[in-house]
Amino acid sequence: MFETYIYTPFFNILVGLYALLGALSPDLADMGIAVIIFSIIVRILTFPLTIAGERSEEEKQKIVDKINEAKALYAHEPIKQREAIKSLMRSNLRTVLATTTNIAIQLAIILMLYRIFTTGLEGKDFHLLYGFMPHPEYINLLFLGKYDLSHTNAYLNLIQSVMIFIVEVLVAMRSVVPISRKDKILLQVILPIGSYLIFIFMPAGKKVFIITSLAFSALYNAFRLAQDWGDKLMTKLTPKPPEDQTPTPVSPTPPPPVTPHTT
Repeated sequence: MFETYIYTPFFNILVGLYALLGALSPDLADMGIAVIIFSIIVRILTFPLTIAGERSEEEKQKIVDKINEAKALYAHEPIKQREAIKSLMRSNLRTVLATTTNIAIQLAIILMLYRIFTTGLEGKDFHLLYGFMPHPEYINLLFLGKYDLSHTNAYLNLIQSVMIFIVEVLVAMRSVVPISRKDKILLQVILPIGSYLIFIFMPAGKKVFIITSLAFSALYNAFRLAQDWGDKLMTKLTPKPPEDQTPTPVSPTPPPPVTPHTT
């Protein structure tokens, strides 16, 4: 099912992009360029999910807080605890679906790219090409003439980790929810280093895809951050309307009561 409905269509799109580039110019017959275009297309198609996930960041934090409250409240009543958590998840279905779908897409792409660059583009999956698609005898896997996309590359791996750091810093700067020091260390230090150690064994083609996707995220977050700063600056520079200076009318003091004289 994964191969038929997910892997095969994407494999055909990637090979089709490569063939189109080669038709435009022999110098453009570079699978790395095709991967960059492919990555941009995927980001554009999944952009609504990115927006939905971004709008719900504060909502997600509220969900987490409410789940923690439910766990503490029903710590000794596991059945009620599960029911409370399910109720919270159902009431925030849009947020959960957007996040889950985005994660599922990213995992599917990771699996596809690993297979595409380890075996697929070397000819083992050419039988999966549709009849109307070109069937190339050879695919240039040397990106820019020096990066073999079918093998790992330490330099591209380093760029990927740096891009992860940049994106996480920008996301933290834009976050409406305060980020703890622990989370900053986890996302801005441990995640880039851990990614470097994990992806060092992955083919470079996968890194080109991820670097392009991260560059897309960095540009988007930088634009939104500049937009947020601009809005704050305009708010600060916009003169406030003058307060009403009309004096409050003072009620006249009543005359003291006259005490009658007795004779």
